[in-house]
Amino acid sequence: MYLRKNNRFKDGKTHTYWSLMETIRTSEGPRQRLLCYMGELNSSKIKSWRKAIRVFNDQGEEEQLELFPSDSAPDETSGKTNIVKVDLSSIRLERAREFGGIYLAWKIWKRLKLDKFWGETIDYPPLLVNHNRPVSIPWSKTAAILAINRLCNPGSELSIEEKWYGSTALADLLGVPEDKINTDRLYRCLDQLIPHKDNLEKHLKERFGELFEINYDIILYDLTSTYFEGSASGNPQAKRGYSRDHRPDCKQVCIALIVSEEGFPFAYEVFDGNTVDVTTFKEIINIVEKKYGKARRIWIFDRGIVSEDNLKILRDKKAQYLVGTRRAQLKTYEEELLSQNWEKVREDVEVKLIPDEKKEETYILCRAKGRNLKEKAMRETASQKLDRQLVKLAKRIEEGRLKDAKKIERRIGSVLGKYSSISDFYKVSYENRKLTVIVDEKKKAWIRAREGAYLLRTNIEGKDPQSLWEKYMQLTEAEAAFRALKSELVIRPIFHHKEKRVQAHIMVAFLGYALWVTIKHTLKRTLPYYSPTRALSTLQRIHSGDIMLETIEPDESNRRTIRLRRIFSPDDEQKTILSALNISLPEKLSFDLISKCSVDF
Repeated sequence: MYLRKNNRFKDGKTHTYWSLMETIRTSEGPRQRLLCYMGELNSSKIKSWRKAIRVFNDQGEEEQLELFPSDSAPDETSGKTNIVKVDLSSIRLERAREFGGIYLAWKIWKRLKLDKFWGETIDYPPLLVNHNRPVSIPWSKTAAILAINRLCNPGSELSIEEKWYGSTALADLLGVPEDKINTDRLYRCLDQLIPHKDNLEKHLKERFGELFEINYDIILYDLTSTYFEGSASGNPQAKRGYSRDHRPDCKQVCIALIVSEEGFPFAYEVFDGNTVDVTTFKEIINIVEKKYGKARRIWIFDRGIVSEDNLKILRDKKAQYLVGTRRAQLKTYEEELLSQNWEKVREDVEVKLIPDEKKEETYILCRAKGRNLKEKAMRETASQKLDRQLVKLAKRIEEGRLKDAKKIERRIGSVLGKYSSISDFYKVSYENRKLTVIVDEKKKAWIRAREGAYLLRTNIEGKDPQSLWEKYMQLTEAEAAFRALKSELVIRPIFHHKEKRVQAHIMVAFLGYALWVTIKHTLKRTLPYYSPTRALSTLQRIHSGDIMLETIEPDESNRRTIRLRRIFSPDDEQKTILSALNISLPEKLSFDLISKCSVDF
């Protein structure tokens, strides 16, 4: 198969027309057959068609072939013209690989300059392995593989080796052959990362500031936990404690994450699994001040970290804070809660400022309609279930199926304990073989009144209630960060058992979150309705593959294979996402020359 040029003089100038031809065998000898009339081509189309193809034979010798026979100069020794003749029936696609998602992750990795950061920290001077041999694959590329996997398809190191890496085009992007990626290399890379935790946090803080003009005057702080599979006997931090994953049977570690008001990561720390939230704050504020100085910051955190001791630390440091409070404190402001002079900050949110001159603080009483409806529905559902349980228990007592007084008392305690949120206004007693249930209407009315209400406290002066409420609502960014870590990035459960490996596993998740939040805020500028997860899943439909072409030769034994590695064309939705992320796909990919087939570059 080849292209034939035909010249025609028309309207005072020469026009060139092209036809796609193929050579066929007939009883009368070889003949040329027209496959497609292509018409007149402009210069850009000619340039795109006229691509040299490097062909490698079985001996590894290289030949240069041209698609346009008229442009090919005859070989000086043989006088033959190198023309590509392709058997159309042999065209096939091989080596399909997921490309779009990992290419996005790789471009974001480079946009954050993490390739340069890790190259300068763990690649130089060259590290040595056994027998003082240099590392064959740079650790910085292995670190990229770990982080990209955590973002695109979270899995274990074993799954990276056996399934994931070979199914992606990362080998083409990074130049790391598939047979070089194994669990030993991945585990050793984890060991290289940990000593650079502090420098990594500083690098990301600076880079986020450059890309998004982020400042860290307002800091959001929250904690979560992640649990282990197995006994985790080799990790002294793995302990049983309050499990946010509802796995009290498993050991865990606690993770404290500090982010900016937009959700960009500032720092993180790992604590023992039995650490109580409120006890972590002093250590965290000391770590932040040691790393970034004693700047005047506004700290925002929820009621789980609030204590008078922690607030005193902030006041002594002349720092500002805006924090949640425990719901029990609402009782102190019952009169204000029941009064009518509320200020609307949104259609469904009302607030009220309550100055406290003794402590030089301001309390912000808040009430949200949506939260009110949710808590009301939860209370009514719990009340209905509790009523049914008590009726069922009373019936068993009346029928004589339950007679032992101690068992009855334990059963009453068990039922009330199951619905502890509403049990305060139920008085249940057992006397004279009869169950008596009395509802305290006054307590019930108070629970109704506080539904949807919550209390904040701050030492920030001169702020209107709407501004304070909006700042506290930014704490949801920290919660979103934890959802990304534990859901999108699948940080739980942890299968590592050594303390350093666990620390490194969490650092890789932190790197994955840095990529995730960068994608999120880049999309937010033009495609705010696209989440990073949706963008990644859409781009993951873009694959790369090898187009295989068999040449036609007079001698069948000399047939050769042309391999063209190409990327699938994106559809309209994928083009929109790529444009919003300011990313363009490459036209083609190169690959190693070990394979005995042709390749274009």
